[in-house]
Amino acid sequence: MTGAPERIALPLARRIALAAQGFGGRRDGAVRAQQLRRLLDKVQLHQIDSVNVLVRAHYLPAFSRLGPYDRAELDRIAWGPRRQRAVFEYWAHEASLLPFALHPLLRWRMAQADRGTAGWAGMRVFADERRSEAMAVLDRIRIDGPLSASDFDSHKGQSGWWEWSDTKRALEWLFWAGHITTATRRGSFERVYDLPERVLPADILAAATPSDADAHRALIERAAAAHGIATSRDLRDYFRLSPAEAPPAIATLAEEGVLTRVEVPGWRDAWLHRDARRPRRIEAQALLAPFDPLVWARDRTERLFGFRYRIEIYVPAEHRQHGYYVLPFLLGERLVARVDLKSDRHARQLLVRRTHLEPDAPAHTGAALSEELESMARWLNLDAVVATG
Repeated sequence: MTGAPERIALPLARRIALAAQGFGGRRDGAVRAQQLRRLLDKVQLHQIDSVNVLVRAHYLPAFSRLGPYDRAELDRIAWGPRRQRAVFEYWAHEASLLPFALHPLLRWRMAQADRGTAGWAGMRVFADERRSEAMAVLDRIRIDGPLSASDFDSHKGQSGWWEWSDTKRALEWLFWAGHITTATRRGSFERVYDLPERVLPADILAAATPSDADAHRALIERAAAAHGIATSRDLRDYFRLSPAEAPPAIATLAEEGVLTRVEVPGWRDAWLHRDARRPRRIEAQALLAPFDPLVWARDRTERLFGFRYRIEIYVPAEHRQHGYYVLPFLLGERLVARVDLKSDRHARQLLVRRTHLEPDAPAHTGAALSEELESMARWLNLDAVVATG
């Protein structure tokens, strides 16, 4: 007879989650490319976002966990010479940088997009009645080499479908369906597309494609390792699996002993990964991107930390509660403050527009936050931290 699930107190659940996400290690040494690769293997992805008011979001998770590092190193493993690459771009949680090993595990999603059953509604038309138009875009890339949406601008006006918006939608469908991938990013962060066989390692492309069920199981296992402890919904959300796809994978992993059901106060349907560490203490000090995997699931953030967090980029300025680009501040094992930041690159200043401390923030929060802001400013090659609000 199976015993009752282990009961895990919330403070321990927090420490398990933080350790699984790579927090609590030293941040005072030189960061090498190998450490960036190991971190990506641990958290599974860095989400990409177009907002650049502070710094591109995909750079921040490594800074939060490892401390200051050369952003050019991340650029090299993402978009550098082929022999130096370790990650590729695709849709996972959202648009993300992903370790190469995930490519075979996401081919089922590419196949869905190719059939027109995945991806944004506006581009699914290219899987069917407008497929020939998308194939014409693909043929031009095959012949001319890497191209961006703006490289098709010279064709505007020749026919209706060559309008930029249609070209971009065709390119995005080809990307979702795995027919093209990202070759590089231009200075404006515009994506440049190319054929996968000219970008990705041959052994990755030659790797066997698992069944959909096996791929879902592998993705849930990776999500569980990245979480340490999680609800079924947390596990499903990490790689955006559907309510139909995730439960069989979770059940299989439970049968295999990879996941163990546990009880956490206030949580429903909680699971612990068998390799999850249980630290007695976490010493962390980090500013977190709005799209950091520790906090991107807002309900999980509230369950773990009692911290209600919403990004207010699309909220009219007069209605914002905390600011435009607000980063939570992790101190020890708790989220103790949030700060609205902007890089003024012309004046070489890190602007602190608003700061909010949590009601139970410890007395040394201000000093620790100031230290972290100074570290961030140096990392971003800014000369000063300036409070503007």
